[in-house]
Amino acid sequence: MKDVIKLENVEQYNDLFGLETLHPLVSVVDLSQATRHPEHFVLNYGLYALFLKQTRCGDIRYGRQTYDYQEGTVTSFAPGQIVETTLEQGTPLNACGLLFHPDLIKGTSLGQEIKHYSFFAYSSNEALHLSEEERSVFLDCLKKIQMELNHPIDRHSKRLISKNIELLLDYCMRFYERQFTTRAVVNKDVLMRFEDLLDEYFASDKPQTEGLPSVRYFAEKVFLSPNYFGDLVKKETGKTPQEYIQTKLIDQAKEMIASTEKTVSQIAYELGFQYSQHFNRIFKKNVGYTPGEYRKLLA
Repeated sequence: MKDVIKLENVEQYNDLFGLETLHPLVSVVDLSQATRHPEHFVLNYGLYALFLKQTRCGDIRYGRQTYDYQEGTVTSFAPGQIVETTLEQGTPLNACGLLFHPDLIKGTSLGQEIKHYSFFAYSSNEALHLSEEERSVFLDCLKKIQMELNHPIDRHSKRLISKNIELLLDYCMRFYERQFTTRAVVNKDVLMRFEDLLDEYFASDKPQTEGLPSVRYFAEKVFLSPNYFGDLVKKETGKTPQEYIQTKLIDQAKEMIASTEKTVSQIAYELGFQYSQHFNRIFKKNVGYTPGEYRKLLA
């Protein structure tokens, strides 16, 4: 792997492709105007970034996986993510996007809400696939931001730029939710696999050796990032993965309390709890009774 470029400002990215920088903290990028064409580079993002790939021009790798992107897809990256890009020789670059530094949105409504745009944490095989209409909306938002960057900086500039970025991100959230719906069959397969994996987990010795099951464990098993997996499960079931896991956990606990003579401590251990007191609290919160009280009700 090539040396990692620590991308700390938008000018570094623009210099990589020979593009002009109009603002130190934000840039609308049009790679079709690039005067430099690096073939392979690895970036450690210190910025937020979204790119719309108008044509396929190479591969993007996030961790060990290749991004599922082709014509008309959006990829998004957040500070701290390391991304490897290989561009195909002789293929014209036809991509546009937005880069902005976290400092740009400090003290704005976007700064307070940025953590809710979960697609920034999506990784392998989770690009956003846009329709023609959605692509037009994305490009129109970029035009509005570019218009503000071309305008002389005044006391309204920061607010207007951040508001237009927020509008773009809101549209992307809408488009991702649409994607969850249009990929309903794939999503159902993921949920069925999740259910099977939960059953397998509790039927094995994993609770005793690895503890309580985590969302990350199941996300990795279905080859999705925890954020994307979480959004998918929430969209399909109305529950977060953690709530889904806890429901299965309580069902297992009820079954063991009803069908065995094992002590509460033994049941807690076999389910992956380090301390039986923790098990008691979780059980009572969900059932309304302690495990001991629940057993007496069944007697």
